[in-house]
Amino acid sequence: MATYFNEEFETLPRAVLEALQLKRLQMTLERVCHHVPFYKRSFETANVRPDQLRSLDDVRRLPFTTKQDMRDSYPYGLFAAPMEDIVRIHASSGTTGKPTVVGYTRPDIETWSELMARSFVTAGVHKGDIIHNAYGYGLFTGGLGAHYGAEKLGASVIPISGGNTKRQIMIMQDFGSTVLTCTPSYSLYLAEEAQAEGLDMRTGKLRVGIFGAEPWSEAMRSEIEANLGLDAIDIYGLSEIMGPGVAIECIEAKQGLHIWEDHFIPEIINPETGEWVADGEKGELVITTITKQGIPLIRYRTRDITSITREQCVCGRTHARIARMSGRSDDMLIIRGVNVFPSQIESILVRVEGVEPHYLLIVDRKDNLDTLEVQVEVNEGIFSDEIKVLQALSRQIEKEIKDMLGVTCTVKLVEPKTIQRSEGKAKRVQDNRKL
Repeated sequence: MATYFNEEFETLPRAVLEALQLKRLQMTLERVCHHVPFYKRSFETANVRPDQLRSLDDVRRLPFTTKQDMRDSYPYGLFAAPMEDIVRIHASSGTTGKPTVVGYTRPDIETWSELMARSFVTAGVHKGDIIHNAYGYGLFTGGLGAHYGAEKLGASVIPISGGNTKRQIMIMQDFGSTVLTCTPSYSLYLAEEAQAEGLDMRTGKLRVGIFGAEPWSEAMRSEIEANLGLDAIDIYGLSEIMGPGVAIECIEAKQGLHIWEDHFIPEIINPETGEWVADGEKGELVITTITKQGIPLIRYRTRDITSITREQCVCGRTHARIARMSGRSDDMLIIRGVNVFPSQIESILVRVEGVEPHYLLIVDRKDNLDTLEVQVEVNEGIFSDEIKVLQALSRQIEKEIKDMLGVTCTVKLVEPKTIQRSEGKAKRVQDNRKL
């Protein structure tokens, strides 16, 4: 029997949920038209008025909002509330250009706290848990988003943030942490460092891990669960939309992330044409916020690649589910005409006996041809083997990548702990091409 934080809204019949979405969408459109000059101009250019939207299908008539639009409006140009009503400001750590800035009113913070608390319960967390929150605090939304949700739930939260891994392990052991929140790659790093100190994370009290902020594979979930002895749950969010807690897997099924549709309208589009794709087909996730006051966003292109299903889940929640993110449309690698996501290569590597789940993809261009080198760590036992054993392992991985993805690569096996570790988002790609 599933446990809910807000059963009324989590189990709304689809017809009631969609009627609520439409009402909130219409109110949001009126708000941005009156308070955000960018949207007033954007809607006029698209020749559409808020009062013309009579059904949820009409949302496709609205123009998209992009990250570049947010950068062009830096810092407060997309805010729909006066600064005296903004109680919190966060900013993304974008890899290029200026950061994207988001503002929250007091009701926005309450909504965020509610949805994070709802997400925690969906993942199997309860009031009696001790949550070890290793997401970064500060301008990054992860740490404070999880923190406020934990407090809203009534659980005990340890605001340890990132860094100082040995201290993290000691605190988890001594304080009896039962829930871990961090990036999936950092969870494996924690397990690795604990093992180096002679500790087995599986013998502690951890039972649930809530991991997000970077794409990860089903194979990596198995690796995490085996090394930490917990249920690994995928959570999704992004600063522009709210932060963590936009969607999360339920512990009952772990088959897609419930996206909280009473606050967001999700769409899946073809990233090239902008047209809708059918449920179950992969495409780019687009999200419209329908309750945000500080910075509502209309049809925001997340660049995250996923699919959606509206079939009711075994947990009883009626909200649509999005599949685990398989990558991003803007960091997808095109190598000799082949589309490659780092997570696809990761799913191959974690199945290979003797290699560790730490890798780096180095893309270059030589003699006008793209090249891909996959650097992957091997464990101590394999690295001490004869050179011919290592060569055979390299060839095996090269063949599996070629067979699965259709791309030719060179695999370079490196010593354990050679590839740089990350306490935040793992850096998986080094693209040296001048594209």
